Amino acid sequence: MQHHHFLLHKPHGFLSQFIYEKKRNKRLLGELFSFPEGTMAIGRLDEDSEGLLLLTTDGMMSEIVRAKSVEKEYYAQVDGLITDEAVEQLQKGVEIGFKGIRYMTKPCQAKRITELSNFIGEGRRIRDERHGPTSWVSITVTEGKFRQVRKMTAAVGFPTLRLVRVRIGNTHLAGISAGEVKEIIAFDL
Repeated sequence: MQHHHFLLHKPHGFLSQFIYEKKRNKRLLGELFSFPEGTMAIGRLDEDSEGLLLLTTDGMMSEIVRAKSVEKEYYAQVDGLITDEAVEQLQKGVEIGFKGIRYMTKPCQAKRITELSNFIGEGRRIRDERHGPTSWVSITVTEGKFRQVRKMTAAVGFPTLRLVRVRIGNTHLAGISAGEVKEIIAFDL
């Protein structure tokens, strides 16, 4: 059987799934492209998050991508001007809640972003300047707990307002517009 692999720039407001059985109407990935039967998202981005999402018909590839050896990089727009101390805390690991228990995140790469890449797009308008400044931070993790990056920035006093995954392994979001899907031969991990 020949497998199919896809890159998707998931826009805000979509669930990272094809079926939603609860009562409320939700926007699903199948609205963006006619994926072959058996296509699955590798990992997830919550409804409020945007960015790079890998999809495949190969379950083994899903396991490889979700491995702790594969880096996932996020750009987080945070409330306020993030400090050097907060970035250093993120790098060392912070305590977050996960499944009702306290969890210490693994050390990660984090840095303030002074010039935002244009490939992430405008996205939705968060708020205007009258409500205070915002700043951007890049966070690269090898683990993926539920809403981890959002919890990490909140733990250091800078809640996430917008979250965009920009890289998985060596596969980058650059060159893919919001809502665009590209079929590829293989993932570059």
